[in-house]
Order: sequence, then structure tokens, then C-alpha cells
Amino acid sequence: MLPAQRLLQRARQFDEQALAEVYETYSPGIFRYAYRLLGDYNLAEECTAETFYRLLRAFYQNNGPVESLQAYLYRCAHNWITDYYRRRPLETPLPEDAAGDDPLHSEEQPGPPEIVEAAQEQQQVRKALAKLTPEQRQVILLKYIEGWNNTQVAEALHKPVGAIKALQHRALESLRRLLNQPVETNRTEEPNYVDESN
Repeated sequence: MLPAQRLLQRARQFDEQALAEVYETYSPGIFRYAYRLLGDYNLAEECTAETFYRLLRAFYQNNGPVESLQAYLYRCAHNWITDYYRRRPLETPLPEDAAGDDPLHSEEQPGPPEIVEAAQEQQQVRKALAKLTPEQRQVILLKYIEGWNNTQVAEALHKPVGAIKALQHRALESLRRLLNQPVETNRTEEPNYVDESN
């Protein structure tokens, strides 16, 4: 495997082997990132394809990344996802049709109770993530799902490390509040009658 900087230089020159290696190296992570935000396999594939198309178009126009290819690709994916949600009404903030059918975690075969519980947890987390700001969501996913350090996240978002730490702190506080909210039930409360006999 080529060192990252050399790989980027060769990819910018449209070296076919380098471009193939870029795709093989980074597309699984981009797909995972998109799937977690979109909750839809086909949309995640579309986002991944568009991300690499944008990279090639940038190279063709003599633009694009000159240092961190990974950060650039995640920024492209994030922008595509943000545009997707702007174009579509957010009645259902994050699709839930893929809950319990995650192609990213298919090694073990849990039983029906575990599947139902995992699906409910996924749905709850997805709804909570949808209520964060786009930048907070991106920080949480890159830091805790993709395992990036603060410097890498800062590079991807074009922000100082201190700003990333602040975003992360606010995002975690918001998630904690959202996930600790009681689940709404269909139980109707007894009406509070006012005693007017006096």
C-alpha cells in the first residue's frame, strides 16, 4: 500500500492504480458514515459514489485535497448528506427502515428478542442524533464511530481542535439529555378537576 501523501499525488495525476487504491481504502468508511446518518443502504451507496465523483471532478479542475485525502472525502460526504436533508422534508429525521438490518454488523446472528431490542435502541439513537446540529452529528460519528482523534476531526471540519472539543462536549450533553427523556406512551392521564364547590 502506498503512503497516504504519495497515494494522493499519484491519484491527482489520474494514475489508475492509485485511484483504485483510494477507492478501496476509503469507500468502506465513507459508506459506514453515510449509512449511519441516512439509515438507508441505497442512499449510502449513492452518497459514496457521489463523494468519489466529486473528488475526481475536483482533481480534473486542478482542485481538491493537497494534504488530507480522508478529511476531504468525509467533508464531501457530509455536504452531500446535508444537501439531501435540505432537499427533503424532515418529517422522519432519519429513516428507520434499516433498523435491525444493519449490513455493517452481520457477523453474529442474535435471536428475535435481541433483534427487537437492538432495533429499538438504534431507532432511539438515530432520532437523538437527528436532533443535533449537523456539525455535532459529524463530530460524534467521526470521533466515536470511526475512531478519529480530535486533530483528524478538526482537519475534516476545518476548525481548531478547541472548537471540536467544545462541539463534542455540547453534542454529548445534548445526546445524554435526549436519550434520558422518558419514552412517550399512549396512556392517557387522569384529568385534573378543579373543585369549585367552595
